[in-house]
Amino acid sequence: MKKTFLSLVITFFCLNSFSQIIFEKGYYIDNSNKKTECLIKNYDWKNNPTQLEYKLSELSESKIATIDSVKEFGIGNSLKYVRQTVNIERSSSAPQFLDNVSQPLFKEETLFLKILIEGEANLYLYEDGNLRRYFFKKKGADIEQLVFKKYLVEGGKIGVNEMFKQQLLVGLDGKCISVNDINRIRYFKKDLIKLFEMYYQCNGLDFVRYERKQDKELLFNLSLRPGVNYSSLSISNPLSRAWETDFGNKINFRIGMEAEFIMPFNKNKWAVIVEPTYQYFNTEALNVSGRPVKSNYKSIELPLGVRHYFFLEKGSKLFLNGSLVLDFAGKSEFVSANSSTLEIKTSYNFALGLGYKYNNRYGVELRYLTNRDMFYNYLFMRNDYQTFSVIFGYTLW
Repeated sequence: MKKTFLSLVITFFCLNSFSQIIFEKGYYIDNSNKKTECLIKNYDWKNNPTQLEYKLSELSESKIATIDSVKEFGIGNSLKYVRQTVNIERSSSAPQFLDNVSQPLFKEETLFLKILIEGEANLYLYEDGNLRRYFFKKKGADIEQLVFKKYLVEGGKIGVNEMFKQQLLVGLDGKCISVNDINRIRYFKKDLIKLFEMYYQCNGLDFVRYERKQDKELLFNLSLRPGVNYSSLSISNPLSRAWETDFGNKINFRIGMEAEFIMPFNKNKWAVIVEPTYQYFNTEALNVSGRPVKSNYKSIELPLGVRHYFFLEKGSKLFLNGSLVLDFAGKSEFVSANSSTLEIKTSYNFALGLGYKYNNRYGVELRYLTNRDMFYNYLFMRNDYQTFSVIFGYTLW
């Protein structure tokens, strides 16, 4: 079972190696202000890039251009990056890493900043892992970071420097932006974009918003997931042969409901999945002494995982996912011939899935689950319980 699934995964990655190079029409501007129309490999970067890969034509070889030689590059109306030398404050917002300094500690760096709003007043984003910093620039003025900083205050409490609100109140001057408007916003992209759009629309100014088409779509799928489990189970106790039983391989049905949350970066290739599933393994076998032992095992599984998509031709995509599987066994037990019982208390295990989805509606997945400990509350009981599943999916919305 393990070898078969591993072979499928290797084949999957070999097929995928031919399907991931996607270049889109774009341009870049070099240090001499020369604009070059080209094809740029669009990674839909989550973290701001430091270089770009491009081709001058479909048939030419790809080249790399770094931040040292490129002042600006863009792809259609969805992405635009500009090189800027800025003062950036990089302190963490994680509670364990906070300092007790309320004022930002700036460091000068040259970065590619992503333009969110462009016009009379520009809004930029810089992202690096969990770090998000927004920048602001009015025509004729210097670019500056919008300051938001968490810090420790007396008593172990957390204070917040929200200087960005004062910066925007002064920078977006005019009749349209009030103190109440400023006080309502948070240091989030959605809030800042909404404020800038309000400023432009109220003042009758033209602007460009750079965004992917998918940014406006609902990034959530809910799918019905029936399937078949091919499971094997054996139990033993090194101190007693009375429970030593091989239940063999059984085919049982499972039914689940999957919630999939598509991440808004990297071309929607990443998703977080949660899939409550009902499954069971109810059967009877003879132990090594020839006496019957009955398995009454049913549970609700809760896989929590991450999925990665590999796009093929239009409407088709492969995916690979890995999950941590929590299991809630309820009233499950093993029963011997003399009516002795062993309560089943399971721990977590892991799952690896390989699948195909068509038209964002129909799907099929092959999934392998590692051994699950069914005797979490027994010291000497052992088991080997593994499952290979074929799961069918239908996306409801």
